[in-house]
Amino acid sequence: MSNQQQNDELRQRLQNWPTLFQKYAQASTQKAVFQIISTFLPYLGLWALMYWSTFYSWWITFGLAAINALFLVRIFIIQHDCGHRSFLQNQLANKIIGWVCSFFSTIPYSYWAGVHNYHHGHSGQLEIEIRDIGDLKVMTVKEFREATPLQRFGYRIYRMPIVTFVIAPIIYLSFYNRIPLVNLSGWKKIHTQLHLNNLAMLAFYLLLGWLLGWQRFFFIQLSIVFLFGIIAMWFFYVQHQHEEAYKEWKDKWEYALSAVKGSTYYKLPRIMQWLTGNIGFHHIHHLNSKIPNYNLERCAKDNAFLDQYITTVTFWESLKLMHNKLWCEEKKRMITFIEFYHREYVRGLQMQRA
Repeated sequence: MSNQQQNDELRQRLQNWPTLFQKYAQASTQKAVFQIISTFLPYLGLWALMYWSTFYSWWITFGLAAINALFLVRIFIIQHDCGHRSFLQNQLANKIIGWVCSFFSTIPYSYWAGVHNYHHGHSGQLEIEIRDIGDLKVMTVKEFREATPLQRFGYRIYRMPIVTFVIAPIIYLSFYNRIPLVNLSGWKKIHTQLHLNNLAMLAFYLLLGWLLGWQRFFFIQLSIVFLFGIIAMWFFYVQHQHEEAYKEWKDKWEYALSAVKGSTYYKLPRIMQWLTGNIGFHHIHHLNSKIPNYNLERCAKDNAFLDQYITTVTFWESLKLMHNKLWCEEKKRMITFIEFYHREYVRGLQMQRA
């Protein structure tokens, strides 16, 4: 079956997708409360253990941070769902819990939620003013070909794994989430909330630093947040930068196709799926962001027909995705820099012969 035939079939089967997935978009107070308890208690317990370990070995502390970073991912998934207004039925409770979670993740609640919801409504659109909002920067083959040597060099540096997955998360958490770089219509209130969130978090961190000791507190918290940022960036990359991703110009873009074809199913071991709040079922999440994380797996199992259209990636398979660098409009897929330069060499030979 050709890609076009597959898309046509998927369109047909998802004609009533809002109705098809509506029953899963029901928040459960019982499930939400259990998730809060099973997430925050281990996180706080490990945090206390990390504090105790600083009196014996900073290396042990950092090792424990690697474990606690995964619980921070789970805390952020709660914040993420609150931002989609899906975690609880009560919207005031969603806001309060989302704000509390932001003090742990360091990611401002309202501002990030606004950017992320914009991403959901435009994921895969190629317009440059849309493409990078809430997503990693990606250039098309045509853009990279026409770029200056300095622009090419900058993009190649940005797409180096050490930069994309280690340095970029630090910049993202410490700079991009501190100032209102995204300024959409009607966002004045969101910008105000961003500044309030930053000030409240700063005051909270200063208080804890004063009570617990500056060196110990900031080493523990920043170690956790640093590792959390790497994990979060990696997941976001894997979920949207796979080879057969869906990307189109706005006039041809389709929401349902973008959700299913543009997002992966990141198939992980059971414990990792639990720690990451089922976010690996990303195709389901993009089809209906109102489905809380604790219902994603059930929705995926009940609608297994989607499996024939999605890109399923295991952890080991996902490592290959870091080589994807450019979007090729001609082939409708991501390509590597090596493939680009090989094509350019062949293209140059053909032009000489012509």
